[in-house]
Amino acid sequence: RRSFLFPETKSSVLPEPARFFSKDLLSHPLPTNSFFQNFTLKNGDQAEYIHPYLIKSVDSSLSISYPSLFQISDYIYEVFKADLIISGSDKPNPHSRKSHLISSFSDLGVTLDFPSSNLSFFLVRGSPFVTCSVSDNLINISTSHGVRSFSGNSSSTRFSANLTNNQKWLIYASSPINLTKHGDSSIKCRGEFTGILRIAVLPGSNRDFETTLDRFSCCYPVSGEADFIKPFALEYKWQKRGSGDLLMLAHPLHLQLLAKDDRSITVLDKFRYKSIDGDLVGVVGDSWVLKPEPVSVTWHSIRGVNKDAYNEIISALVKDVNGLNSSAKVTSSSYFYGKLIARAARLVLIAEEVCYLDLIPKVITYLKNMIEPWLDGSFKPNGFLYDPKWGGLVTKQGSEDSHADFGFGIYNDHHYHLGYFLYAIAVLAKTDPLWGKRYRAKVYSLMADFMTLGKNGDHSTSSYPRLRNFDLYKLHSWAGGLTEFWDGRNQESTSEAVNAYYSAALIGLAYGDAHLVETASTIMTLEIHAAKMWWQVKEGDALYPKDFTAENRVVGVLWSTKRDSSLWFGPKEWKECRLGIQLLPILPVSEILFSDLKFVKQLVNWTLPALHRNGVGEGWNGFVYALESLYNKDGALKKIQSLHKFDDGNSLSNLLWWVHSRD
Repeated sequence: RRSFLFPETKSSVLPEPARFFSKDLLSHPLPTNSFFQNFTLKNGDQAEYIHPYLIKSVDSSLSISYPSLFQISDYIYEVFKADLIISGSDKPNPHSRKSHLISSFSDLGVTLDFPSSNLSFFLVRGSPFVTCSVSDNLINISTSHGVRSFSGNSSSTRFSANLTNNQKWLIYASSPINLTKHGDSSIKCRGEFTGILRIAVLPGSNRDFETTLDRFSCCYPVSGEADFIKPFALEYKWQKRGSGDLLMLAHPLHLQLLAKDDRSITVLDKFRYKSIDGDLVGVVGDSWVLKPEPVSVTWHSIRGVNKDAYNEIISALVKDVNGLNSSAKVTSSSYFYGKLIARAARLVLIAEEVCYLDLIPKVITYLKNMIEPWLDGSFKPNGFLYDPKWGGLVTKQGSEDSHADFGFGIYNDHHYHLGYFLYAIAVLAKTDPLWGKRYRAKVYSLMADFMTLGKNGDHSTSSYPRLRNFDLYKLHSWAGGLTEFWDGRNQESTSEAVNAYYSAALIGLAYGDAHLVETASTIMTLEIHAAKMWWQVKEGDALYPKDFTAENRVVGVLWSTKRDSSLWFGPKEWKECRLGIQLLPILPVSEILFSDLKFVKQLVNWTLPALHRNGVGEGWNGFVYALESLYNKDGALKKIQSLHKFDDGNSLSNLLWWVHSRD
């Protein structure tokens, strides 16, 4: 039984997926925010980061880069240089396509076929080897550097190439291949080859590295799945071929979360590759289990509100609730509209906590008047529609203008916008279960846009791709959709991503859907771990280069291959915005995201001087004071009480609730 779908639309702004996906994949929903998205956009020739390599596909050849890091205090990024370029014979078939074809993809990998030269690359994330399947073809390997020396073993199945940039690359063949150095910068194959080639850079001069690569060169992964096997446990399983054990690489968050009692894996602590995400460390084993600390999702504050503060909060609530007016002129932007209704829904739960229930009916009426037009399709200026081309929601405005709704129509920021809608809907469905029942199919369709768990390309009836925004290798979401970017996908706000999965878990609570609560809570917890690992920059931390760490307490925008201190909407000097965008919306779960008090102090002290600039919005100040209240309650409370304006998703009631629900 197919679930409810919003009305179909033919978008005028979406790119065509048919150029790069194989025919059988085109009949299923397609990924729009994935780790290989650049391979599907424009000419498909921008690089993607398949850890530990940057990979580029140009004119029937695959370029591999083991990147160096460019660093200044404002930003750091990985530099692409074509260390090795793999191509087929010099004479590709003139009638076959020049570009690559994506023949399959999984949570942890993508397969690129080059039909013109009978090459297939199994690009599996975290493999120290790039694996290529060759069928009856000559192989050319060239470099943008020079080949200083090249040699092979007696059986012609293992070769080493020393390049003029001081890198050493190893090449392994599943059967003998006749490779010889040709000129200064290429290696050619005499005679056609059929079989598997594996290529790896030596990550350092330690002799043991070479021995390790030799030992694990025969077993290769072709794809990898990540399964939520139980609450707060994610299992990686690779489909592997060849013989022997599987060697993969774990990033720092993997290492933190790998189950300590797992006897089936071995961590090779000294076997390390460099990465912008921190060192990638060798792990031997066919499957891993990642176990984050459980975080339970609650409607209300974790410790309860101080009873002495009830009156102050109630007086703010009365004002905030009286200010709600569903017939007033309202924004048509899906993002700002979502923030508005989520802000109102917060007032319901705060009123419950301070036992002042008289206000709730008015807010519920407001929420119904605001939410129903979007679910029924009667909100004239905008609305949700279904795009069958990629398989997902777009907005009416976004289907005609790629910049409208912050690019929602080209799959930007879906989890942000929909997270706010789902929060408001969850509160409404909890308070009025009959309303919830009436709209359940539409609510689940909204949520499925970014929370579908069905496997990629399986024969399920899902209308949406698997976990649109969440990256199951990096363990956080990507907000950037169908736009080709030099630096890959990106995400600015981690707290809005946390809100999306938190709100999905609340939908589960409202509808008594235990499986949804478990899965959404698990993804939310991973997103929090990733935010703490890669966005929150602690003083003296060694993950990022010293200059960048000294200047920044939070990353502005995090890209696949770049860390930027500036924001999409402001320069690096706007520190109050940089702090605020990692905190909003303020929720019970925010204290888990900012549980490191030592870091919170560093962040607030780094931000406070920025509040003296001309033109700083009071709405942003509220977020700074909210964090300050974690260690300086009285001082921060005075500052909050003197505010006159609040962020459009925040309120005085919410800030007072936050301060008074601390110890």
